[in-house]
Amino acid sequence: MQDRRIDDRVPRGALPDAETEDALYLFKHTSTLRATYQVRLLTYLAASRKKKLIIRVPQGFTPAPSLLALMEKAPGVIVIEGA
Repeated sequence: MQDRRIDDRVPRGALPDAETEDALYLFKHTSTLRATYQVRLLTYLAASRKKKLIIRVPQGFTPAPSLLALMEKAPGVIVIEGA
């Protein structure tokens, strides 16, 4: 039987929750959000398509330091709504 474990170097994919002509949307119901693989990949996808990544979050949301650092590296790409 062949071992079918995923190698760590195999690229994975991420899809936004919604997409418009000028933005990708990611809906998160959490009090804090880090720069996860999903967020980093969608940030790259948005930047390469010249779109914004809009992350919708609930009231009281606080971005983690890693997300703030990613927002500084990709100015104007990530927009947080609802916080």
